[in-house]
Amino acid sequence: MIRAIFFDFNGVIIDDEPLQLEAYREVLQEHGIDLTAAHYYAALGMDDKAFVHTAFEREEKVLSAATLLDVIDRKSEVHRRLIADELPLFPGVVTFLRVAVRNYQTGLVSMARRKEIDYVLGRARLDKMFAVIVSAEDAKHYKPNPECYQTGLAKLNAYRAQKRQLPLLANECVAIEDSPPGVAAARAAGMRTIGITNTVAESDLREAGAEVVTHSLADWTVEAMRLIFDNNAHA
Repeated sequence: MIRAIFFDFNGVIIDDEPLQLEAYREVLQEHGIDLTAAHYYAALGMDDKAFVHTAFEREEKVLSAATLLDVIDRKSEVHRRLIADELPLFPGVVTFLRVAVRNYQTGLVSMARRKEIDYVLGRARLDKMFAVIVSAEDAKHYKPNPECYQTGLAKLNAYRAQKRQLPLLANECVAIEDSPPGVAAARAAGMRTIGITNTVAESDLREAGAEVVTHSLADWTVEAMRLIFDNNAHA
């Protein structure tokens, strides 16, 4: 039986993958690096540090620790500017979250920086929706490594222990992801998975191991979750 849902952030909660690309493109151009869409989407699942390292290595440019931090900070500034007028949340995600939190324990597992996550959740008034949050600062390895989801489950079980609730197993959790590395990370952690075609094609998500693929969370209900996962309990 499913008892918890873990959500990815970029590409699942907020429709900002194109804006992340635009922000990085602007900042990296200042360092003589041209970032293509192909480069960006090939790096889905990476945290900011790994992404910037990869961009500089591709152009055979030296990257100092100070430059690394400056690029990441500048990207966050540009990204915040791009969402200043309108917060591009995906259709149906707020409604789905409000229903999900009444029926499951919910967590967020992302390779985004915590400051970016907190800013968006605060503006959207979704900051109370998640029992636990895992950000880039909480994991040494990025997706598709399962560490982030293993950390999320450990945090959730610590939260449950405080409430004198029994710990959950990985296969009692569903992860909702928009990228193949994210799906692979959740599957490697032993979780069930829903792939959402906000960023890549259905075939890419299924190839990564997504058990179910949907085009929008607006199409999902708690009853559908139970029908699909609780009646098909294999991991």
